[in-house]
Amino acid sequence: MKYRLLTFLSFLIPIFSFAQDTTELGLDQKIDRAFQPISSFFESVIFFEIAGTPFVLILLVGSALFFTLYFGFPNIRHFWTAINVVRGKYEEVEKYGLEKVELHMTDDGDIPDTIRDESEEGEVSHFQALATAVSGTVGNGNIAGVALAIALGGPGATFWMIVCGLLGMSTKFVECTLGVQYRDVGEDGTVYGGPMYYISKGLKSKGFKNLGKVAAALFAFFCIGGSFGGGNAAQSNQATIVIKELFGWESTAAGAIVGLVLAIVVGIIIIGGIKRIASVTEKVVPFMALIYILCCLYIIFSNFSLIDDAIGLIVSEAFNPTAIGVGGVIGVLLVGFRRAAFSNEAGAGSASIAHSAVKTKYSASEGLVALLEPFIDTVVICTMTALVIVIFNFGGFFEYGGDGSGVVFINGEAFEGAGITSKAFAEYIPYSKIFLTVAVVLFAVSTMISWSYYGLQSWKYLFGRGKKTDLAYKMLFLTFVVIGAAASMDSIWAFSDAMIFAMVFPNMIGLYFLFPEVKKQLKRYLDAIKKAYS
Repeated sequence: MKYRLLTFLSFLIPIFSFAQDTTELGLDQKIDRAFQPISSFFESVIFFEIAGTPFVLILLVGSALFFTLYFGFPNIRHFWTAINVVRGKYEEVEKYGLEKVELHMTDDGDIPDTIRDESEEGEVSHFQALATAVSGTVGNGNIAGVALAIALGGPGATFWMIVCGLLGMSTKFVECTLGVQYRDVGEDGTVYGGPMYYISKGLKSKGFKNLGKVAAALFAFFCIGGSFGGGNAAQSNQATIVIKELFGWESTAAGAIVGLVLAIVVGIIIIGGIKRIASVTEKVVPFMALIYILCCLYIIFSNFSLIDDAIGLIVSEAFNPTAIGVGGVIGVLLVGFRRAAFSNEAGAGSASIAHSAVKTKYSASEGLVALLEPFIDTVVICTMTALVIVIFNFGGFFEYGGDGSGVVFINGEAFEGAGITSKAFAEYIPYSKIFLTVAVVLFAVSTMISWSYYGLQSWKYLFGRGKKTDLAYKMLFLTFVVIGAAASMDSIWAFSDAMIFAMVFPNMIGLYFLFPEVKKQLKRYLDAIKKAYS
């Protein structure tokens, strides 16, 4: 275990080793320069291309389409069932099993409140699991990521983001069903779940023990990287951008200082584990998401006459893009898919770690709950952000494509990521810069605390379950809060994308071996609720 830990830490040494020729640079610039080689290396390895297209995107989209067809469009057919599961309509069957429910069922089919004496496996409710997982996806990918997609690929990137989100609902259903099906429950009731468990246990049951062990270890390694990158550094990076813009801070150490404050806040929360994380996210995420959506709707309907124009532009630009340097339809499609996959993480397997902690006896019930995530995250919230930015830019404020790195120029001033969204909000809502800053920071914190749980579970899988190993992970995680706040958006998001997408490769091994088990569990669950409630 010590050898594995030292090997992992060796990847981080360059971050803490500043070259001697950077003494004249500020602290933020030194951190950024030290981090860039790591970011570039992982980006070049993960996004290797086949026929000019990153293979990982082909794998993601192709798999999502396959699961959608194989399961008969679960994203549409079972959407309302998923809503009912979150509402608790089938709570008795899910927690206690059909046999016990039938034993207590009255002649008229009612289920009295007499069966709550049985211990339950799991730590959180369906809603808490959904809130925790959504807090890991609803974040700055929806605010900064959408702006980045539009800045690079133009309005048409939004169309492909929506398509990717709809298909991703099926993938999320499969991986989260497996997360519950193959989870471990400790003697103290603590749940350990996620791709590293369903890959290792599932493939072992199929006679591929060694492949399962290797793939599970790879997933855990990349998930730790994802927790440091997309689930952490990218979030603190965007939070820092809007905070510095709000207060006009230009100090060369401002990013590191903001990052240190964020690290303290996050550190206080993550000490409590999944139950405290769930208790925070179930309050913060729905509230901030609702307020953010309401503000988007206010801007959209204040410009009611432009809605059809915005939608028309999004559709037309998806097939006839005019953004500078986007490279035609394939280029804008790739931008949209990449940003959507980063935002909702369908196929990466990360959300199944949170969903595996749910209280239920039917794994497919949580899989159905999970398919709501890409819909909430990408189809609803990302689309809202995109419409606001597109409507804003009918005023001709910036040129789609920008400088090719995600930066656009508005009135001669450079804006990127959340800064573009903030500028659009400020055009229609007084003092919106303050609100959006608060929203970005809270979304960032909620995402970071959820991802700290994902990363910690992977860390435990690789290095063991103990207080010292937990502390080592949490200190490294908090260090990346500071690194993300100090480094540039370009290097942080390149590293973050690479780590999130790297998780796809080992996760898909598990999904393709085990998807028949998901079909069996779905039938078992649907038959149970039909028998109990019809």
